[in-house]
Amino acid sequence: MQPSPDPEVLIAGAGPTGLVLALWLARLGINIRIIDKNPYPAAHSRALAVQARTLEFYQQLGFAHELVDAGHRIAAANSWIAGRRIAHIPFGDLGRGLSPFPYVLIYPQDEHEPLLIRHLAELGVHVERPTELLSFTESPASTDAPITARLRLPDGTEQTCRCAFLAGCDGARSIVRQSLNIGFPGGQYSHLFYVADVTAHGTVANGELHIAFDDTDFLAIFPLDNNGRLRLVGTIRDEQAEQASDDLSWNDVSKRVLNWIPVDIQSVNWFSTYRVHHRVAESFRNGRAFLLGDAAHIHSPVGGQGMNTGIGDAVNLAWKLANVLRNRAPASILDTYEPERIAFARRLVSTTDQAFTAVTSSSDLAVLLRLHIVPHILPALFSSQRVRPFLFRTVSQTNINYRASELSEGRTGKLQAGDRLPWLQFPNDPKSPAPGSPASLLAGVVAPDNFAPLSSLDWQVHQYSNWICPDIRRLCLQRNLAMHVFPWKPEFARTGLAESAAYLIRPDGYIAFADPAAKARNLAVYLDTQGLTFV
Repeated sequence: MQPSPDPEVLIAGAGPTGLVLALWLARLGINIRIIDKNPYPAAHSRALAVQARTLEFYQQLGFAHELVDAGHRIAAANSWIAGRRIAHIPFGDLGRGLSPFPYVLIYPQDEHEPLLIRHLAELGVHVERPTELLSFTESPASTDAPITARLRLPDGTEQTCRCAFLAGCDGARSIVRQSLNIGFPGGQYSHLFYVADVTAHGTVANGELHIAFDDTDFLAIFPLDNNGRLRLVGTIRDEQAEQASDDLSWNDVSKRVLNWIPVDIQSVNWFSTYRVHHRVAESFRNGRAFLLGDAAHIHSPVGGQGMNTGIGDAVNLAWKLANVLRNRAPASILDTYEPERIAFARRLVSTTDQAFTAVTSSSDLAVLLRLHIVPHILPALFSSQRVRPFLFRTVSQTNINYRASELSEGRTGKLQAGDRLPWLQFPNDPKSPAPGSPASLLAGVVAPDNFAPLSSLDWQVHQYSNWICPDIRRLCLQRNLAMHVFPWKPEFARTGLAESAAYLIRPDGYIAFADPAAKARNLAVYLDTQGLTFV
């Protein structure tokens, strides 16, 4: 299928952020083009972790378990100091009962991107390579396609492309951000780091995560599988750090930690060096142009958050663009993208900066913390049944909320509008009525869990009740709004859900409106105030 030269949305950049944005928009029937100036997807990358929230988004798109089957679950983490393992921290299903994906998953970006590209091709959309965005202008006088972009095509010729919206997913050196004159404040850490894919034997080649420290160096060892394929992240020797990074090799790696950790490197399959930055764009939007992913925020690799945050940006923006383009929501809904995403980006950069500084700093306090205090505290934290859920929610990004958003209204107990919909599983009962039958509405057996209906990528009403509110049901029929009723169980109360309350769920699985009284008129007022129409 040949792309339209004048799409509704032009996506600049075909990394994971741009690809997920394209997938979501294509699923919603939006005419898109996705371009990338590089002739091929990256053969290597530093992004490894795929967090549970990202997998939940992929479940909505229908291919989460494909990643899970191809990826590697980390069963435990280990902390090493001076050649001695001082902590073994079991992960297991850290988030059991909190997500369909309660574990830590490793799936390298150089394998991840081709999977996304293949699923996008199944929707008839292909990445245009090498096609470069040279410049663009926006004309407020034009309503249908106010952005005019100038592209350089693979044959070197230039083409003019007109579109309604432009998505800048074009990385830390984003031409979209630069063209909009949006500042990118932050800084760069002094250390020079390396990343290497190796084949190895030894104690640390056991499929678990290993982190080793000494006074000045650290080494992180990530398993890529159970067969000795490892990703190493560590420091370059101080005396070599000022060299041009292109001139450095494995021989320049600091061997202080490698000399005492039990690993036997058989071969180095890939090696690169990099500087770590921490920056957040001053704005994520200007007019009809948006910034997402590394174009909007970059930070340290602590916690495996970067790629997943960009994917969260993509999902947040995609359904809003689609709703505006299909006249289901007013253009003002796009005003919620920046405040919802920039708040999390700023908080993330701040917390990862503090953690990264603690890991790499040579100050006496930092050395004391990482060598003598934190390694002894972490096992206790991860073994606590009260702390484990908090740690999972934080790292997995399932705790991200949009409570302060203008789209969020209402609460039931501790659960507020703007929160991610809590995940509930339902037992498989062969005697249950068939999905789609009238009885199934009340029985709540339309799916094995309450996340399955989210695969529609559409707004929907949820009620957890043993009866159907007729007024809510009637309103949903009138407004062409899907309604799903799940049988109430007392244990659901622990999530903050309230029996018989009405919840309006956004296409991205967050609660937009919560009404404990389940009054149809309250829901109607919310829909009308927000300008949402589904007819």
